[in-house]
This record gives sequence, C-alpha cells and structure tokens, in this order.
Amino acid sequence: MDAATTSVADGRSVERDESLRGSNQAGLRAHNERAVLSLIRRHGELAKSEIARLSRLSPQTASVIMRSLEADGLVLAGEPRRGRVGQPSVPMRLNPDGAFALGLKLGRRTSEMVLMDFVGRVRESRAILYRFPRRTEVMRFVEKASVELRQSLSPVHRRRIVGLGVGMPFEIWSWGEANGAPPGEMEDWRSVDFGAELEQATGESVFIANDVTAACGAEQAFGTDVSANFVYFFVGAFVGGGIVMDGALVPGRLGNAGALGSMPVPTRIGERRQLVHVASIHVLERMVEASGRSAVELWRRDADWTDLGPLLDEWIGIAAEGLAHAIAASIAVYDFERAVIDGSFPAAVRARLVDATRQALSDFDFQGLQPIAVTEGSIGRSAREVGSASLPFFAKFLLDHRVLLAER
Repeated sequence: MDAATTSVADGRSVERDESLRGSNQAGLRAHNERAVLSLIRRHGELAKSEIARLSRLSPQTASVIMRSLEADGLVLAGEPRRGRVGQPSVPMRLNPDGAFALGLKLGRRTSEMVLMDFVGRVRESRAILYRFPRRTEVMRFVEKASVELRQSLSPVHRRRIVGLGVGMPFEIWSWGEANGAPPGEMEDWRSVDFGAELEQATGESVFIANDVTAACGAEQAFGTDVSANFVYFFVGAFVGGGIVMDGALVPGRLGNAGALGSMPVPTRIGERRQLVHVASIHVLERMVEASGRSAVELWRRDADWTDLGPLLDEWIGIAAEGLAHAIAASIAVYDFERAVIDGSFPAAVRARLVDATRQALSDFDFQGLQPIAVTEGSIGRSAREVGSASLPFFAKFLLDHRVLLAER
C-alpha cells in the first residue's frame, strides 16, 4: 500500500491527497496558516499586503504562507489590481476545489447528506424522508449517499475530502414520543457510538455538533447579513437556536448553549409551554392532520405550502408570538443586535414569519432594553447541512468557528 492510501475497518482503501500534507501534519494547519485562511474566507479575497496588515504578520511571513497555501491548492490568485504607484497587487481567494467535506443533518423527519466545497457551496445532496429516525435506516442511507456523493467528484478531488460533519439533536432518543415513534423504538440511539459507526461506514474523520448550533455556525460563516452579536432561531420539525457573541459562535459549557426550544413562553390560552410546542413545524403538522389532510408535503423540499391557506395563517400567528417572547427574554440576558430566524420552510413563509414576529414584538415593553432587529436567515432549509459540512473545514483549516466538536 502506497503512502497516499490508508486502510479503514471494512477493508476498503481511501486515497488522500499528499498535497494537503507537509505543513498540514495530522490534518491540522499551523496557527498562522489558519489565521490567513480565515481572513480570506471572511473577506472573500485579499491581497498579500492586506493579509499581512490584518494578520499582523510580517510581509515576508505572509508571502511564505501564501506560497505554501497556493502550492497546497487551498488558495487561488486573482487578476492583478493596478494602483497608482508600485507593483500591482494580486488578490488571493479560497479555491473552491481546494477541499471538500461531507455534511450529514440527522433530523426528526428527514436526514440529508451534502457534499460541500471549500467556499461553502453545496455541490450535491441526497435526502431521506421518514416518520421517525430508525438508526438502521439512517445508516443504510449514509452508506449509500456517501458513496454516491464521493463518486460525483473526479478521482483527484475525492482525495481532497477532509471529513464528515454531523449535525444532530442531542439525546435524539428522548424525542421518540413527540415524533410518533412506538415506545422504545428509538432506545438504540441511547447506547450507540454513532460517530464510530459513521467513521467505519464512510472511512472519514467524523465531527459532531448539535444540529441547530451547526446551523447557527453556517449563518455566521456564510451568511450575507449578520452581526457580531446575534441570537439565532431555526424552525424545523422542532425549534432550536444558537448564539453568537463578539463574532464567536458560543457552544456553552455542555455544548447546548442557545437551547431556545426549551424556553418557556406564554400561549394564547394562558398556559406556559416550551417554545418547541408553540413555534415548530411539528405544531403545524398536527394542525394539518387534525383537519383531515396529509402533512407529508410539509417535509418535501420543493413544497411551497400555498395550499395550506388559513391553517398556515394561524400557525404563523402562533409561532410569531412564541418567537417574540423568546427574543424579548433573550435580549434581557444579553444585548444582542439582531435576532435571525431561519427554518425548514419556503422562503415566502420565512418572510411572513419574520414580519409577523416583528409585529408581535412591537407590542412589548422594552424599557431598559436596547432595540433588536429581526431578520431572515440567509442560508435557508440547508442551514443545518451546510453547518454540519463546515465542521471539518473549521476543525482542520480555520480559526473562527468555536463549535464544541467531537472528533473520532
């Protein structure tokens, strides 16, 4: 077996690109290289002089690092910029083909696996729909999807896959009843080492984070209009959240910071319930089924929900009130600039929900608190998948994504 091939547990051989080694011993970039790659990712493209200034590295050190990164295929040189005096500057940008990652979102109604390039663009995806996540069914899907996604790349690019990121709810077995699973059906999730199973099935290094924490990380890393301090809500089958402070994604002491779905909020009938029982798509699903209709279309990515009519109107009103209470409580704890709302719904529904949440907040008493902007997320339905796929990139190449990761 040559130096560019490693063996995994099931006997298959996995090639890895030797050009990603050298200064990348054990798959981890040196600190200064990570800093440079992070700056380029944040700004889109930068000239070497700008990189030296922003990183506080000497021009010589910055040049050496850039040559190394360019030789490794992680960055590309752009067209020279000609100024008034001196030599033209050459902007550098991340090479989309410089590295690839697989991302798995394990959801309560759907699972999806994506292949993402180094600039955050999803190249290919595969998905499965179910009533609740059976572990054996999920593993069959992962094994098939990982092979298909890997084969969508050329042999050269396959060697640049750097890992599998996984976003999944913590204690997924505890949601069995709410998912409609028979008693005990999801207990095998409790004792399994899912990361080890995935590593054996795919031959990839595995990185695991809470699914909505990963989605929040995607918004921070690849979003188009975010702040250094924002609270994030992702409305899926259930609802969860994340928090970003001073530009850093905050995972919390136990990796569960921003568990906004568990926040108690008042309901229209005077009860106090957790946000997950007020503002999740699961609530809409039950409303649709109670009307005698099938709710399966809610989970299809191409569904537009326009035929839901008054049911959708009612759900948006209920969900918006719950989100407004959660946002108000959040800014009493920390002075966030922005609340970002995204979810597994059509963009038009997201816009309506955000507008309704703004209107609900307009009736609140904010004496002693700073005003907060409520905006739409910019990633959309794929936020959890994109966030999951970004985990290997930030673990191996970048500095500024502080998710609590578990690497196999």
